[in-house]
Amino acid sequence: MNRRGEGKIELMAPAGSFESLQAAIDNGADAVYFGVEQLNMRARSSINFTLDDLPEIALRCAAHKVKTYLTLNTIIYDHDLSIIKTLINRVKEAGITAIIASDQAVINYARTAGVEVHISTQLNVTNIETVKFYALFADVMVLSRELSLRQVKKICDAIRDEDVRGPSGELIKIEIFAHGALCMAVSGKCYLSLHTQNSSANRGACVQNCRRTYKVIDLEDGHELEIDNEYIMSPKDLCTLDFLDQVMATGVQVLKIEGRARAPEYVATVIKTYNEAINAYYEGSYTPEKIKGWMEQLATVYNRGFWSGYYLGQQLGEWAEAPGSLATRKKIFIGKGIHYYPKQQAAHFKIETQSVAVGDEILITGPTTGVVETTIASMRVEDQEVDTAGKGADVTIPLATRIRPSDKIYKYVPA
Repeated sequence: MNRRGEGKIELMAPAGSFESLQAAIDNGADAVYFGVEQLNMRARSSINFTLDDLPEIALRCAAHKVKTYLTLNTIIYDHDLSIIKTLINRVKEAGITAIIASDQAVINYARTAGVEVHISTQLNVTNIETVKFYALFADVMVLSRELSLRQVKKICDAIRDEDVRGPSGELIKIEIFAHGALCMAVSGKCYLSLHTQNSSANRGACVQNCRRTYKVIDLEDGHELEIDNEYIMSPKDLCTLDFLDQVMATGVQVLKIEGRARAPEYVATVIKTYNEAINAYYEGSYTPEKIKGWMEQLATVYNRGFWSGYYLGQQLGEWAEAPGSLATRKKIFIGKGIHYYPKQQAAHFKIETQSVAVGDEILITGPTTGVVETTIASMRVEDQEVDTAGKGADVTIPLATRIRPSDKIYKYVPA
């Protein structure tokens, strides 16, 4: 079922690279958001694109009717203003759909230049009066992450009841985060990284020192407080898939997946899973059995464990139990692509490390290829059928999807 079209909720995917961008397109995203060099909230942790990439991003997405959003949502200083103007001008020239902004200078210049604006979660939109104010400048607003579904629904209902419209003349659209990493700070506005490392999270340079272990010490007598979970500032990842029907019932129009710093296979798996769940909701087949399968799929890629955020009314966060991922499997790099034989539908790889065998689950990624996941049914080395191949081998495997030279191949192993 293709949800791309009017009247359907929009599924927005993160893109930190062309591999992730293609993975988002191939797995059913209706929109992608991404950063360019500086001045976005993932300037440090994500690869990010360059200004020269904008035309290709716009062209590749337009071919699939996928919307494109550039994030310009950091704090802006006077010396940034010329950069901002250049970025926005190039956004307009390239045909990027909109920018996501939080600074009034960015919002004002974008409106002057005729570029569509979406209000970032950094502005903490939490009530209908704030929505009315920003409706003077923007057509889409990302609500604060600290709201409950009840509060989200109240805002969505009020927009319709009070006929709140943006600059386009259309009713204001509400966007919320549906899945991915959460921050201990209020909608991401944190000063811990700046205080300890002189590296501002609000300028996209967070060092994520909240993800580390800490002790609590009484400075008067030196006693340490016993803490069952040392990761006391590192929340589990947000996941709404198991109550997606309640999310959809609020009336929100855009579901945002967090993860511009995550790997392409993360984007592929999460977008595919949420796409299937949304389709099932519309078809009336959103069932506990399907939810169980989807949750198992989500657990295979990077995650810190899952919780429902504040949507269901929790007063306190649920904290991660480990410094990194709790994914049930991990990938190991084994080689690179050499050539693709379209008539034979076979891909040639050079095994550069480890080994590979029939029955292995593999992952192939590349800027144009995106993400391909499959199980090796058979393979050949020097035109002979083999069961295993080691380092240095040239391997050919049946593959319906075209690969490109220098595409990377990995194999999955249990985590």
